[in-house]
Amino acid sequence: MTAVNVYPQRPTTGAKAESSLHHADLASLVGKGRKNAGVTVREKKLLGHLTLRGDGHDPAFAAGVHKALGLELPGALTVIVKGETSLQWLGPDEWLLVVPTGEEFASEQKLREALGDLHIQIVNVSGGQQILELSGPNVRDVLMKSTSYDVHPSNFPVGKAVGTVFAKSQLVIRHTGEDTWELVIRRSFSDYWWLWLQDAAAEYGLSVQA
Repeated sequence: MTAVNVYPQRPTTGAKAESSLHHADLASLVGKGRKNAGVTVREKKLLGHLTLRGDGHDPAFAAGVHKALGLELPGALTVIVKGETSLQWLGPDEWLLVVPTGEEFASEQKLREALGDLHIQIVNVSGGQQILELSGPNVRDVLMKSTSYDVHPSNFPVGKAVGTVFAKSQLVIRHTGEDTWELVIRRSFSDYWWLWLQDAAAEYGLSVQA
């Protein structure tokens, strides 16, 4: 196996990291929405996002992932969540690992050590995407307005995750709790989706959570 140089990818010179919705100043909107709002949005900003590729049919690969992360390798269209860490199936040989802020490098090192000489790829994509969490009794109604994918409980149970068209672009929808969903969005489309959610959730009431 070709040697891989691994190095920290987070600046340590005092550079300030800002989320893709920094300009929207969501913090100033906390507590200003309608009481008992049907939809609450929370920006899960600056988390670590890593794509992992490998042979999902290889028991050694699955065992290595479990050893490094303490998570089972999820199957098709599923996401496993453990605290602030999650592992989601993206394709037959690709997964998305989301870890708490600042743990990207350590998580990558753990995976490389546990997977040894297996043929794998790990890429830090934290700068290109982020997560918006939606919660409340009317989130499913907003999703039904926004995507053609069937989000009925019989087709989209807790633990399911899919990449699909949303409004006029694409993202990943993850059902992480009974009334809690996550949108994994591209950084460059963050403003578009924030404006869309404000409009789509207006009739139910939209609140912002820090």
